Amino acid sequence: MIVVFDQERQSWRPVTEVDWEHEQVAIYVWRSVRQSGDTKTSKSRRSLRIPMRCVLTLKSLMEEQARLHGPEKLSERRVFGTRNGTAMTAENVRRDFRLAIKNAEGIDRGQWTPRELRHSFVSLLSAHDVPIEHISRLVGHTNTVVTETVYRKQIRPVMQEGATVMDKIFPLGPEP
Repeated sequence: MIVVFDQERQSWRPVTEVDWEHEQVAIYVWRSVRQSGDTKTSKSRRSLRIPMRCVLTLKSLMEEQARLHGPEKLSERRVFGTRNGTAMTAENVRRDFRLAIKNAEGIDRGQWTPRELRHSFVSLLSAHDVPIEHISRLVGHTNTVVTETVYRKQIRPVMQEGATVMDKIFPLGPEP
């Protein structure tokens, strides 16, 4: 569910009940496609603020859907659904992902899956000095071990910290 922070009420409310014109927009990750409908672990249940680039894209997508499918209640329409409005299956998502990356340069269509986006998210945050504990919380891991060993594919070498610190402690000066 996509929600916005309503300053007036000091609470999070579904975007379908209010509007997009709020500074904070988030997504609730509280349900799963698992048979039970529950998430893998209790830490997997979380609410994540959505970056503004994504907010603008989602808003545009919902406006386009309203234009194409009429003014039915937003709360009854899926943001991401099949052409006939039903929930997307894992195969629907994989097929649409393959179509989306079909003409992307430098991407091997056979190697990339939607899951790779999760790995890329972790790697990008890591490369931009976000603490591993924060990244683990964002992706719903109970600790940092899986995040570090499975998900984080370093974009730059990780073993540069020691040399960087030593260069600061012992800067090169003019040769005697």
